[in-house]
Amino acid sequence: MMKKLTGIILTLVLLTSLVRADDNPANMLFMDPTQPIEKRVDDLVSRLTLEEKVWQMMYTARAIPRLGIPEYNWWSEALHGVGRAGEATVFPQAIGMGATFDPDLLYQVATAISDEARAKYAVASAAGNRAQYQGLTFWSPNINIFRDPRWGRGQETYGEDPFLTSQMGVSFIKGLQGYHPKYLKVAACAKHYAVHSGPEGLRHEFDAVVNKRDLWDTYLPAFEAAVKKGHVEAVMGAYNRTLGEPCCANNLLMKEILFGKWGFTGHFVSDCWALVDFHAGHKVTKTPEESAAMALNMGVDLNCGSTYPFLINAVAQGLTDEKTIDKNLKELLTTRFKLGVFDPPAMNPYNAISVDVINSPTHRKLARLAATKTFVLLKNKNNTLPLRKDLPNVYVIGPLATDIQAMLGNYYGLNPQIATVLEGVMSQVSKGTAVTYNQGALLDKENPNPIDWYSGNASGADATIAVVGINGLIEGEEGESIASYHKGDRADLDLPKSQIELLKKLRNAAGSKKLVVVVLGGSPLALGEVMDLADAVLFAWYPGEEGGNAVADVLFGDVAPSGKLPLTFPKSVKQLPPYEDYNMKGRTYRYMTEEPLFPFGFGLSYTQFAYSDVKLDKAAVNNGESVTASVTVTNKGACAAEEVVQLYITDVKASVTVPQYALKGFKRIAMAAGESKTVSFAVTPDLMSIVNDNGDKIIEAGDFKVTIGGCSPGQRGVDLGAAPSVAAVFAVK
Repeated sequence: MMKKLTGIILTLVLLTSLVRADDNPANMLFMDPTQPIEKRVDDLVSRLTLEEKVWQMMYTARAIPRLGIPEYNWWSEALHGVGRAGEATVFPQAIGMGATFDPDLLYQVATAISDEARAKYAVASAAGNRAQYQGLTFWSPNINIFRDPRWGRGQETYGEDPFLTSQMGVSFIKGLQGYHPKYLKVAACAKHYAVHSGPEGLRHEFDAVVNKRDLWDTYLPAFEAAVKKGHVEAVMGAYNRTLGEPCCANNLLMKEILFGKWGFTGHFVSDCWALVDFHAGHKVTKTPEESAAMALNMGVDLNCGSTYPFLINAVAQGLTDEKTIDKNLKELLTTRFKLGVFDPPAMNPYNAISVDVINSPTHRKLARLAATKTFVLLKNKNNTLPLRKDLPNVYVIGPLATDIQAMLGNYYGLNPQIATVLEGVMSQVSKGTAVTYNQGALLDKENPNPIDWYSGNASGADATIAVVGINGLIEGEEGESIASYHKGDRADLDLPKSQIELLKKLRNAAGSKKLVVVVLGGSPLALGEVMDLADAVLFAWYPGEEGGNAVADVLFGDVAPSGKLPLTFPKSVKQLPPYEDYNMKGRTYRYMTEEPLFPFGFGLSYTQFAYSDVKLDKAAVNNGESVTASVTVTNKGACAAEEVVQLYITDVKASVTVPQYALKGFKRIAMAAGESKTVSFAVTPDLMSIVNDNGDKIIEAGDFKVTIGGCSPGQRGVDLGAAPSVAAVFAVK
């Protein structure tokens, strides 16, 4: 029996090690750049053994020396700069870029990121460094909907609105992937598909249950745009289940929608070790072989994790077959050919990008500009801001005033020059200004030493700049936020008590003098007490390597703030539905009925804008026709500034539940003091559509309300200082 078993094993080894006789460079069609990619991929796959095929479908793709193919690691990150790969420009975190409402700016940022990515890849490859994070396949952007502010990874998204997320995601993808007719600059990846936004602690076993209307109206639009408009090269499946099936083996999401209805032709990658969750967390399979076969058969081409080596046994057990492996592998390898890694370097223009672009002065300038456009001015009592640069005495205090972690967010790169807020202030004030600094409080706990030698300094300061908030220690991905009690999520939205106590002491000490609060963080905070205590409040997100300088640019008036909130700030966690509930009722500005602390789209300026003369070119249209909406925007103040003009649509008498109002257009405009501009929007049939209970897009006859302003509709924004919106109604026959 033992001899027979040994013979079988030897036979299998011999069979899997067979290679073609023409495996030499002269006969390898896959190395011929004049041939179509499809033929080259077919030729390469035909030369591989089963074991080689399987290992090419792992994120750690092994080298195949006999074919001259080096190893390749598919896992690289570029959320807001090339991440985890050494020196790179660190741009503002994604949620901050969402606050810019500026797809063109995000395209510029993504273009800079992909330039650096290409340059870094060339350097690493030349040195033989093919390790993780050194490749050209980037698992960004995160286009999940930030439906609940407790989610620690919400900072990676562009906010809570599907239209805004779609616009920003497509721009980022296009900036990464480039414009060449033959080659991809780098490959982008839309993640995490789909219906994924926490809880982090349950993601390996959780089932996100959602109705068809919310699925198609909220959770899928950004992914559809990424595929159809962005032509994204890859899609990553989420950890959780959606409607009972794992997202990395989900017939509805993958076969029916992604590959079927949308016609996606790129490659599909599992989230990291998500296939292990099939048998260990979700319990939908019993063995790794079953998990590997289930994912492969459903369309997962690339396994980030440790499961696909079990495909060899899965084939032997009849759970899948080599034909399916070939099909999926071809989809995956096509990406490498599009990237040009099998072609002579001189043929690909992206190989000529110089290493000098990495964290170049031009990119640093762009990072600083981008950061200034992310900042949202929440309060500015009696024109506290901007501050004079020649104030006699400025006091900088707070646990985040010198904190580099709060500049970075998560999934970040690094470089030798990361400017904190204190450094930014020091670079702006005059040589005659006395600047004092003190941390004043710990990040999230009371000071063990009760002696207060810090708050009194505020009494002698002409302006006190308190830098508070949270950072990656408190919010982030499962396992990375070491100060979080909820695996990166938050149980409440409160600013840590230690920081509130600091602000109270500063307010008492400062008396009537200026208390300016800069808040850093990647998600909504309950800032009610802060608003009461401060003269001015600037929300600065995680602003990147030039963040401190950019904060100073705004505080001292070189740039007027122009960011708008890409998500609703509730007054407290009590206003939120249960975290595990994925239905949209009561969530985000589109469905929340309670009064928020700050509404979606809100953000003040150093000037005042007015909206007037709203006009529609038609009072009524037939189904399928468009309407043009226009409005006059006037800068009534004394300084030049930028405004984000926002258009919202409401189906007044819909037959199904629809958003109270939905963002359907926005434009960022620059205006001189006293200038007026007319801004127009095309309201197309697609923008008039609603989603019914079956998940179908329809347009119903009846009245549609168009609202245009600098904030989402509602009295709360006006109460906080936003200009009143203007509205008009048209009918669809």
